[in-house]
Amino acid sequence: MKAGLFITLEGIEGVGKSTQLKFISSEIALKGFRTLITREPGGTKLGEAVRKILLNSADLSILPDTELLLMFAARSQHIEEVIKPALTKGTIVICDRFTDASYAYQGGGRGLSLESIKILEQWVQKKLTPDVTFLFDATIRTGMKRVANRGASDRFESEELSFFNRVRQNYLDRAKYEPDRIKLIDAEQDITGVQRQILTILNAI
Repeated sequence: MKAGLFITLEGIEGVGKSTQLKFISSEIALKGFRTLITREPGGTKLGEAVRKILLNSADLSILPDTELLLMFAARSQHIEEVIKPALTKGTIVICDRFTDASYAYQGGGRGLSLESIKILEQWVQKKLTPDVTFLFDATIRTGMKRVANRGASDRFESEELSFFNRVRQNYLDRAKYEPDRIKLIDAEQDITGVQRQILTILNAI
């Protein structure tokens, strides 16, 4: 492991990303590195405002293209204001979702052109890409059951099962395409089992 790594966590709702975020940060800190936990959409004042619109505005009609553009607008601010400065200082940045989520949710889920997403990715990110991505994977049934146990659902969590099937498949396709970066985690396992997988990957970075 080296300073200045950019690590992202991905997966459908209910796969336990938030539970493992702090675990990953604490394990990296034990190795003597500074860490920064952040999220998308969010991470900045502007990003959190966009997050509120996209996740909690069930009464708004948000077109798929608008949703995608809002995601990348927030991402642009996030990269320049938070991510790049932290990486430059040697901090290991751990982000809950990044551009893989745009391909999965807006591309796979909403059916938007993957080429359009690629153009936005190149424009906004330039050469910035995650060094390692943990993809937490579980069946839609498992994920939705966990979401239901949490209580009220946000705008994305309220989508139909067919939407999440497309999202999950896009994630899995990306993992096959980029196996060196995207590390698949079996999120059907209990917390101990998931953390065991995480440690194996962290120890190999």
